[in-house]
Amino acid sequence: MQMIFTYDFATINDKVPMIEFLDSLAVKERAKVFAYIDKLIELKNNRIQPKENLSKNIRDGIFELRVSFDNRIARSFYFYESNAKIIFTHGFIKKEQKTPDNEIEKAILIRKVFRGEK
Repeated sequence: MQMIFTYDFATINDKVPMIEFLDSLAVKERAKVFAYIDKLIELKNNRIQPKENLSKNIRDGIFELRVSFDNRIARSFYFYESNAKIIFTHGFIKKEQKTPDNEIEKAILIRKVFRGEK
């Protein structure tokens, strides 16, 4: 039986960090992020490994979705839950070459809270 991948956004303390990030973007940028999320889901459902320019394993089962806009770059973090569910933690606009550790730590923390871990 083929697993069908779906996605959702983590809710933490009645907040949804990914939605807050999306709300901070211009409409065109937001649409592009959703298009890339759809592309990721489509690839996963067709058992095609996404290329690193789209998605990359960062650390500890945290992945980043990479979206380039005209003059800046967005990164959105996600992890896999059971039953082929992809959970997006949050996103940010990248200001330097290296992904900041505090953003990775934030994604790990959101996952822990989402899963009810200490």
